[in-house]
This record gives sequence, C-alpha cells and structure tokens, in this order.
Amino acid sequence: MTDFQQDAVRLAAQQQSPDWLASLRQQAAEDWLQASWPTRKTEHWKYTPLLPLQKDGFKHWAKATSDWQSAVEFIDLDATRLVFVNGVFDAANSSALPEGVVRFCDATDSARALIQQHLGKVVDGDRHLFATLSNAWAADGVLVHVPRNQALEKPVYIVHVSTPGVEPAIANQRVLVVLEESARAEIIEHYLSTDAVQNSFVNSLSEMVVGDNAELQHYRLNLEEENLLHLGGVHVNLLRNARLRAFTLAQGSRLKRIDYQVNHRGAGADLNLQGIYLPRNNQVVDYHTNVQHCVPHCTTNEIFRGIIADSAHAVFNGRIHIFPDAQKTLAELSNKNLLTSNKAEVDTKPELEIYADDVKCAHGATVSQLNATALYYLQSRGVSRQEAEVMMSFGFINELLQDIAEPAVQDYLLPRLARLFGRDGEFLQRLHHE
Repeated sequence: MTDFQQDAVRLAAQQQSPDWLASLRQQAAEDWLQASWPTRKTEHWKYTPLLPLQKDGFKHWAKATSDWQSAVEFIDLDATRLVFVNGVFDAANSSALPEGVVRFCDATDSARALIQQHLGKVVDGDRHLFATLSNAWAADGVLVHVPRNQALEKPVYIVHVSTPGVEPAIANQRVLVVLEESARAEIIEHYLSTDAVQNSFVNSLSEMVVGDNAELQHYRLNLEEENLLHLGGVHVNLLRNARLRAFTLAQGSRLKRIDYQVNHRGAGADLNLQGIYLPRNNQVVDYHTNVQHCVPHCTTNEIFRGIIADSAHAVFNGRIHIFPDAQKTLAELSNKNLLTSNKAEVDTKPELEIYADDVKCAHGATVSQLNATALYYLQSRGVSRQEAEVMMSFGFINELLQDIAEPAVQDYLLPRLARLFGRDGEFLQRLHHE
C-alpha cells in the first residue's frame, strides 16, 4: 500500500458529506485500501506512471479562492452555469438552477433516491481504480435529471476552475446525468485553470444513464495549465435506442489520464465519440476508451486524433468489446496521430474483441510526421514554413472541429488553438471555414 492510498483515506475522513452517502463512501474506502497500486507491469497503466501523485505529497483538500475571475474565460453561451473553484461551489458566478439540476448537498428526498440508485453504479470500480477513490471522496456534485419526454431548455455548463495553493491539494469533481425515456439534454464539462503554475490534483468522474430513445450531447474540455494533475472518467449506460454524441479535447500535463467507458445496454443504442489530444513540451496525455456492445443492433463510431509536439508523450488505448449476444453490431474505431517533432512519442493500441459472428467492425491506427513534400509545395507557393506547418497540423483535426454541434464551443476553441499553434485567431478561422 502506498502513502498516497493511506493519505487518500485520511482525507476522506476529514470531509463533511451527507449521511445518505456514507454507505457508498465506506465501501469504496475499503475497496481502495485493498486495491493493488498500478505499476509499469499493470497493462492499463503501462505507459502512464503515477509517480507525480506519489512524489507531490497530496495531504490537503483544495480551498476556494476569490481572485481568479480575471484570469479565466468562460464559453460564451446561453446556458445554466455551475462553477466550482478547487472543488468548492461558487454561487456568485453560477446561475439559478432549474428544476432537475441540483447539487448533491441540496438534494430533496426524490433527488437523493435517484442519486443513490445510480451513483457509483454505472462505473466499474474493479476496473477503474480512481473511480473507486472518487466514490470514497463523494461529498458534493451535480445531478442533472430530465424526466420522460422532456428536454432541457438550456445546456448545462459545468465549469471546474483550478488555482494554485500554498501546498499541493486535491479537488474531487462528480457529475451524475439521468435521462429518462425520450428525454434530451446538452452537457458541457469544462476544466480550466489560471495561467499560474498549478499544484493541484483533480479527480473527476461523470456517470450518465441515457434512457430509452433519449439523446445526450456531451462535451468534455480539459484545458488546464500543464503542471496540474488530472485523472478523469466518463462512464455511460445507453439503453434501448439511446443516442450519445460526445466530443472531448485535452491538452497535456505532467499527468493527465481520461477514461471513457460506454456500455450498450439496450438494442438500437448509438454512440458517436470524437476526441482530440494536443500535448506539447514534456506533457503527457492518456486516453483509454472501452465500448461494450452487450446487446444486438447497436452502432459505434469512434474517432480520435492527436497532434504530439516537442518531447510530449501521448497514449491512446481504444477497445471495442462485442459480446456473444451482440449480433448485427456496426462498430468502427479510428485513431490517427501526427508527430511534429523527432522527440514526440505516441503509444496507440486499438483493440477489437469480438465474440459474435454477424457483425461489421473495423479499427485502425496511424502515426505519421508532417509530409516534407507537402511542406515544400506550400513554401514554393509563398507560404512561410511556420504557416505551412500550422495549416497541415490544423487540417489534421479540423474535420472533427467542424463536426462540433455547439457553435459556442467552436468559437471558444479556435482562438485558443491558434495560440497553441502560435498563430492569430483570424488565420485559424479562415482555415476552419475553407
């Protein structure tokens, strides 16, 4: 057992949490202490060591601060906004909450019953160690509940702001989404920080139940400063004819790992999952996705693309598991990577595990560098080398950016990607629309 595991349980004991979460927290704490700590020999953590967690000595909960507003910028959209600063709810910068959107600590009896029914039930704690830890730390969070045949009037925009503290500290983030039959919702999770050097560890977990014929549009943006440590997970159950459209984008950090676990539980369920990762400097980013087709007539379309620069390291492990009863499955997985430096590195592992015989599945991965011939061609037409590299890099991910259904998310990302690529926003806007 590591010092971090013991410190994590001590921190859980210091929390103030609702009594009705005690059973979940206690069982999770016991499971956490008994769990094996991942090493280089642990397959799912082979390329992403957890040394920063062990070395930094996280012994305190992060505390809210009040001097961050001028250092961050929210997405400009008409939405129900909930802001958490270092894991603490910030009412002053949040919207009035409509019916169906509640914090755990303010839950009514009916909301508590719903939370207890689903919280910690979508995620498989045996496979996802830090989801178990999130259950042990469950104190506050957000429930989004949409009843049958209803739709949220506005998107729900959940913002998690990180700021540095005097000592390394921890923030735990929790989201639970429950859509009943034929319900519709749009959820945006936005993780960001001030530009100052961060010293926090964020453990985030989102669980979602998408009911029969319901539809969920979900965005997850991880745009924190590179010294912040982030381990996150998105775990979804799709019921009969449910539809999930998901987009995720992440910059790297000293340690960043995001897991997607999507379970097709009802016939006719449909998943469209797209992701972009953009590590640079000495950053690390690790995406592990696992899609389980448990029933027949379900579809999955999964596309991830990464641009790895400088001495950064990216990991992508995408798995699609077709169970014996999942006949008539249609599933495709694509992962493409662009290395813009001779020192950049990516480990990609697309997997298909098929136990049904009447399916149509495909998967593939590519790793390439900027094409020297194409660079020369653009330069021969009067384009500078820097602009040529930006055009080719941006073109590599532009197809996925154009597929973003929420215009406000597109408008927010483009100028930030421009700064990342070392160009002005207008230049990238032109490329985006050409």
